[in-house]
Amino acid sequence: MRREVLWLEEAGKVPNNPGLPVIVVSDAFEAGSPEAAELMFSSHGWPPAWRNGIYTYPHFHTTAHEALAIARGEVTVLLGGEGGARRHLSAGDAVVLPAGVSHQKLQGSEDLLVVGAYPPGQSPDEVRPDQSKVDIDAARAAIEKLPDPPCNPMNGEIYPRR
Repeated sequence: MRREVLWLEEAGKVPNNPGLPVIVVSDAFEAGSPEAAELMFSSHGWPPAWRNGIYTYPHFHTTAHEALAIARGEVTVLLGGEGGARRHLSAGDAVVLPAGVSHQKLQGSEDLLVVGAYPPGQSPDEVRPDQSKVDIDAARAAIEKLPDPPCNPMNGEIYPRR
């Protein structure tokens, strides 16, 4: 298991998160098993919310933190907006995206299956900096009001803060 912590700065119409990092963990759960991903999230208090893919357009949430587990296949994502971090994720990998962090699929295998989860009581909005007129001040304010994640949904540890 390899863990990477990414601190992303604001990028144009993408606020990212000034206080919370993106956490990427390789081999976080049993590859090929969406049930193992759901168990990992739920055992740390993040209810699994969906099974699907990752949008091909950049977007971020101001009303929820999001955890993604690659259950099957592989995907290359762009995190943090233009000029951000590109990461290749494979089955068994997981990533936590604090509110404000832009994410999009650049490429993915045909068998890609992702499990998504949010902290209890949080429901995501969808802000598209490529199409929306983004009020960056309102986005920052909403993100600042959102409680920190209750823990890292991959291992239950306290979520790091700047």
